[in-house]
Amino acid sequence: LSYALWLSYDTDANDSPTLLEAQVQFQVMEHVFCTYFLIELVIRFLAFKRKRNAFSDGWFVFDLFLVTMGVAEAWIMSIVLLLSRSQDSSVFANSSSLRLLRLLRLSRIARTARLLRAAPELMIMVKGMIAAARSMLTTGVLVIAVLYVFGIAMRQ
Repeated sequence: LSYALWLSYDTDANDSPTLLEAQVQFQVMEHVFCTYFLIELVIRFLAFKRKRNAFSDGWFVFDLFLVTMGVAEAWIMSIVLLLSRSQDSSVFANSSSLRLLRLLRLSRIARTARLLRAAPELMIMVKGMIAAARSMLTTGVLVIAVLYVFGIAMRQ
């Protein structure tokens, strides 16, 4: 949840195309979250009795992909960009295309979907809220229509 909140703030406030050009607070938090997710993944990997079974677990493979992308963006691409700038190479000169890779970070939020599988009560609540949304939308439209009619009537 804290990463989802930070990601929303980062998306709104961070306009730099790469992590190297971002303000210090964005760099620090990116490294903190990347380290946290990497440590979590290593602990989960070490928890498997047979390490081969880790790669047959769908959630572990999904998290491995996300952490790999995060490490690639935060650490590996930063090193590559630093080296390419020091050698005056223009291979990565237009790094704004790398900003598209940042959209993949949004898929980390999908990790919260595991909560729905772990706690069926949450799924029941979500289904109830979806069912209630239709009646709330109808009520909202009705309230807006009544306000519109009375707004016109009181204006006259």
